[in-house]
Amino acid sequence: MSYGENVTENAVECRGVTVKRGKHVAIDDVDAVVPRASITGLLGPSGCGKTTLMRAVIGSQRNVQGTVTVFGLPAGSAALRSRLGYVTQAASVYTDLSVRENIVYFARLQNSTANVDEALAAVDLVDVAGQRAKNLSGGQLRRVSIASALVSRPDLLILDEPTVGLDPVLRADLWQRFRALADAGTTLLVSSHVMDEADHCDGLILLRDGKLVATTTAAEMRNSTGEQSLDEAFLKIITDTGAAA
Repeated sequence: MSYGENVTENAVECRGVTVKRGKHVAIDDVDAVVPRASITGLLGPSGCGKTTLMRAVIGSQRNVQGTVTVFGLPAGSAALRSRLGYVTQAASVYTDLSVRENIVYFARLQNSTANVDEALAAVDLVDVAGQRAKNLSGGQLRRVSIASALVSRPDLLILDEPTVGLDPVLRADLWQRFRALADAGTTLLVSSHVMDEADHCDGLILLRDGKLVATTTAAEMRNSTGEQSLDEAFLKIITDTGAAA
């Protein structure tokens, strides 16, 4: 815990967050929270503003109106840098290095080389640690990116569409590992445009065209709409709230 941190049960709090790019409103007056030691899913169609909101949480997004606090501090504060891990949609990997060398590189940036083996094990990369990244599958490259973010033992791990394009078995395995991290105390904010991934999350932030559709859970989506399919439930929610317009 950082000195002077304003302790709340939420790792992230967004209040009235708006991001404009010229005349385009990428995020429109969004209020949402991410509870600590949980998995919060940031769900919605491609282009709805998920990445923009994540970048606002990290502190790298320009032209953010409203407030975003992370562990009680303004997003982007220097004191947060060692506490956040961010995995982008594109794998952040040096293909000419081995898996272990990639992890060691990012560990040295954070003075956390003692955690390399732990990070490799967390995403099941121990057996391929000596292989060059250029010889890995797409799913393995995604794991290297996640391990690179985990090596500093972040309090908040932000994952932008980490399972997109992966086969069902690998997706299920990654979600099991995400759950283990949350159970051990890490807070995860995970984006996806695949609605059935909501079942893996403790809470949901639903976006559509930059607007907040709902903060809910998978169970609440089904109960409130009477739909068992989460895709159908989402469509009904946006219709009922007028977000489909």
